Amino acid sequence: MGFTAEADAYMDFISNRFQMSRGPDGALPIMFTIRGETEIPEIEFSHLSGYRNSAPVRIGNGAAFHQQFDIYGELMDAIYLYNKYGRPVTWDQWVAIREILDYVMTIYKEPDMSIWEVRNKKQNFVCSKVMLWVAFDRGIRLADKRCLPCPHRQEWRAIRDEIYGEVMTKGYSENLRCFIQSYESGDVLDASILIAPLIFFISPNDPRFIRTIDRILLAPEKGGLTSTGLVYRYNTEHADDGVGDREGAFSMCTFWLVEALTRAGVYEKKYLVRATNVFENMVGFGNHLGMFSEEIARSGEQMGNTPQAFSHLSLISAAFNLDRAGRRG
Repeated sequence: MGFTAEADAYMDFISNRFQMSRGPDGALPIMFTIRGETEIPEIEFSHLSGYRNSAPVRIGNGAAFHQQFDIYGELMDAIYLYNKYGRPVTWDQWVAIREILDYVMTIYKEPDMSIWEVRNKKQNFVCSKVMLWVAFDRGIRLADKRCLPCPHRQEWRAIRDEIYGEVMTKGYSENLRCFIQSYESGDVLDASILIAPLIFFISPNDPRFIRTIDRILLAPEKGGLTSTGLVYRYNTEHADDGVGDREGAFSMCTFWLVEALTRAGVYEKKYLVRATNVFENMVGFGNHLGMFSEEIARSGEQMGNTPQAFSHLSLISAAFNLDRAGRRG
């Protein structure tokens, strides 16, 4: 989008966190405050009813010390894109990147709490594994593009390829004929897999992914995740996330669906038509300022964190790619 000053500031912020906030084993916290702090205790205010009685009211985040391994893929993708469209990474930044990926080599086989911050048992979540693949892939690409010294390049590549093969075998249900939430989840569907073609893990026209899109597009009562054109993260009646209760459709997942359909639509036009329909339906749920919350309630009202950064990032990416595909077609 051309906001290079903001990208520079973000990279400075993250680079400082590399040095100040890594654990003794090399691990990074999954989140910081805007001041760079890692202490974010979750406090519940039981005396408050919340917006339209949407209790409990909380501040902070109880997931601050979760293990969520997807963060390493998101971090490395951001660094790779910054090096490509912003400024080249510095030597000191590259040394820190190598150290982080060398740490990830020690934990990539472990289960985590996922992008959704589940609050029960750890699992081998498919989205987390996909993003770990991204972490090593972008590290390798960055080293090759800049001809940077990379002592463990062969190990990174071997792990990257191992993760890919594992996702394709353990993360895919032959019964449902689609990707699933985790290696342990059986036949639980999860919309986070929609990010896979967006970060170039899989081709958008791969039959396995197309079947996954088709499954997600089904209504929840038919085994899918889409209702009135909006996408739910997963079916809370089938997936035990330790939180419970019904939730609204997820704005980010709906925009991810738009972009996944758009990319598939390059090869089969019906998906581009569906992408346009889903997008036009979704933007109708924005507020009077055109902004989006984290979720959309069954009533059509916005709910959850407002405004939600992830919702708008996915909106921008979906709109950009849908417009580009339309101009090509």
